Amino acid sequence: MVLDASAVLAFMFQEEGSSVVAAVLEGSCMSAVNLSEVLGLFARDGKDTHLVANWIRQLPVEIVSFSRKEAEEAAALRSQTDRHGLSLGDRACLSLGLARGLPVLTADKVWKRIGLPMDIRLIR
Repeated sequence: MVLDASAVLAFMFQEEGSSVVAAVLEGSCMSAVNLSEVLGLFARDGKDTHLVANWIRQLPVEIVSFSRKEAEEAAALRSQTDRHGLSLGDRACLSLGLARGLPVLTADKVWKRIGLPMDIRLIR
């Protein structure tokens, strides 16, 4: 399973859907771009991102470098996703899912309406 930043944040803050995320943490992965999104939210709020990064490092989640292949796929997705407001981070998550042939887990309901040829699962 590929985790979107929204899913990881829901897990961290024990929001609705956090149990769905907890059930798939073992063996899941997340793009380094999405990790940066998560840490960036904490930095924006004046929190110590090193502490948060150390906490995330304890999770059984593989952090995957944003490769050339994912970068190219994320760019190709832009024409399909721009009108839905998806960010680079969103496209990074989707491109990792496509590259690995894995479903993605997100809190962003709009992803289901895009019609991408992949398994997109919502946490709530």
